[in-house]
This record gives sequence, structure tokens and C-alpha cells, in this order.
Amino acid sequence: MPDEPSGAPERRVLLAAPRGYCAGVDRAVITVEKALDLYGPPIYVRKQIVHNKHVVATLEKRGAVFVDSTEDVPEGETVIFSAHGVSPAVHEEARALQLKTIDATCPLVTKVHREAVRFANDDVDILLIGHDGHEEVEGTAGEAPSHITLVQSPEEVDAVQVRDPERVVWLSQTTLSVDETMETVRRLREKFPALQDPPSDDICYATQNRQVAVKQMAAECDLVIVVGSTNSSNSVRLVEVAVEHGARDGHLVDYADEIDEAWLDGVSTVGVTSGASVPELLVREVLEWLDARGYGDVALVTAAEESLMFSLPREIRRDLKARDGVEAAKVKHDPGAIS
Repeated sequence: MPDEPSGAPERRVLLAAPRGYCAGVDRAVITVEKALDLYGPPIYVRKQIVHNKHVVATLEKRGAVFVDSTEDVPEGETVIFSAHGVSPAVHEEARALQLKTIDATCPLVTKVHREAVRFANDDVDILLIGHDGHEEVEGTAGEAPSHITLVQSPEEVDAVQVRDPERVVWLSQTTLSVDETMETVRRLREKFPALQDPPSDDICYATQNRQVAVKQMAAECDLVIVVGSTNSSNSVRLVEVAVEHGARDGHLVDYADEIDEAWLDGVSTVGVTSGASVPELLVREVLEWLDARGYGDVALVTAAEESLMFSLPREIRRDLKARDGVEAAKVKHDPGAIS
């Protein structure tokens, strides 16, 4: 590319950390990969295992079949429930169809489900902060439909009604904007002063960490590029957080080739991050695209270190152990394997 004119602003990239896969997404994707290895294709997955185009397409090539409903799975086959969780009604449907099930629900989503059950058993009204139609919200609400009222935004608070203002608690979808959720909670508490908090944060650690990293760099950025899919709630929130906290512009892309070069007009500093369901490969491709256009200076903005890992679903762990035990026995008794 031509030399930059003298006095042109230095071009650089601020790269957020942490970014990309969280522990729940990593567990869910590995669950599908291991199931394909163990049982062979096809492996059916109810809904997208995680909300990312690239991940879904890659697993489809290996033999995963994504379906909208358990009714789309042939009787007796194996179906994996996505990281977003499902309601008890879906588990019942799977049993009725005699499906083998593997539950890849993120443990942090499972925690919210258990909270909903507990408060419903105590006959407490539950105000669930989240987005109507999101798979995670459908799963949580299905745990206690007669006790749960969905609240999508601070603006909806005025219309919320409960049976007893002294017996009410809030829970939330795990992938929301922390700031907007806390504003919704603030307004709810103004209306219901006795509002209880969940036992621990419902918005997951990874969502919070990625938002904090974007907040730290946003004011220095002329443009923030978030790698993620449009149906990924946490990815969409990252764009909103960037603009709210000082970035001049922000865009969501699945792939580097979706970036519009016009976005770079007058841009000195580009922030880059990715949603919690995005493989690092896609971020690297964005960095390469920017490097080819003069943005080769990359500085890391670190908000937190993440080391959390979740064990695989018990069905996968059981069958991996059985397979590995058989393979070990074959090696042990194969004379050709002994030197």
C-alpha cells in the first residue's frame, strides 16, 4: 500500500483480553466433537450448540445435524442439548421419543435453572431479566412458568405486576449487558423495595470480563470490531458497550471479509474483541486483515485472567472411559505391541 503522508496519525489495534470462547462454550463444542468421535455421525443437536455461524458450519461438515425440535430427531437416536439449556418439557419430549440425550447446558445456566426451581418451590414471584425468544430464557422460564415474569428492559418495569411485593426475586439471562441489567434491577427495586437478589451473579463471569475489557479500551478507539454472530446476545452487547463507553463507531462481523474498508476512514485506533462463542481463528483473520491495511501495531488490553474449566457431560465422560479402557486392554494383550 502507498506510504502514509507525513504527520498521519499512527495506526494501531487494541486487542481485548479475555475474548472468545468461555468455559461453557468450550465444553459444549467439545461435547459435540467427542460425540461424533464416539458414536459416529449423524449426531443430532437441538438448536445451535452455540450461537456462532462458523462453529455450526464446521460441526455440520463433521456430521452434526442441527434441528429446531426434538420431534425432528429420529426415534432412538442421540440428541445433544445446546449450551443455552432447555426446559423440563423438552426433556420429557426426548424421553417420549426414546432419544438418547446428552445435556451440554452451560453449568452457569444450570445454576440459574436451579435458582428458578428453588424460588418457585418457595412460592416466590420471579422477575426474569432477559430477551423474549432467546433459547436460554425459554429454558429458564420453562422451569417455573407460573412463577416467572419476563422483564426485557428498564422501560418495562412500570408494567410489572406481582402477587406479593414482599415475596419477589430477580434472576437474569447470563449473557446480558451488566449495566443495563443493573439499571433494570434498580428500577425494579424502586417499585418493589423488598426485591431479593439471586444467591450469586447470574450474568456469567465471561460476559462480564469481556464487557469490562471493552469498557477499558473503548474511549481510546475510533472503531471497535466485535467478531461474533448476530444471534449471539453477548456479542451484540459488546458492540453496544463499546459505543456507550466512548468508541466512535462499532460493528459486529462473523468474518474478516465482512469488514467495510469505509469504516477505517479517519480511524487511528481500532479495538478488536470477540464474543464468548467465537473461535480465536476468526479473530486472527481480522487482525491479518487490519495488518494488511496498515494496522499492524497490536497492544493487548487485559481486564482479567480466566482459568475456569468445566468437565464434560457425564454421558461423554462415561463412554470415553469405556472406550479408552477397551483400547488400553487391546494394547496390553497385543503381542505385536510389545517390543
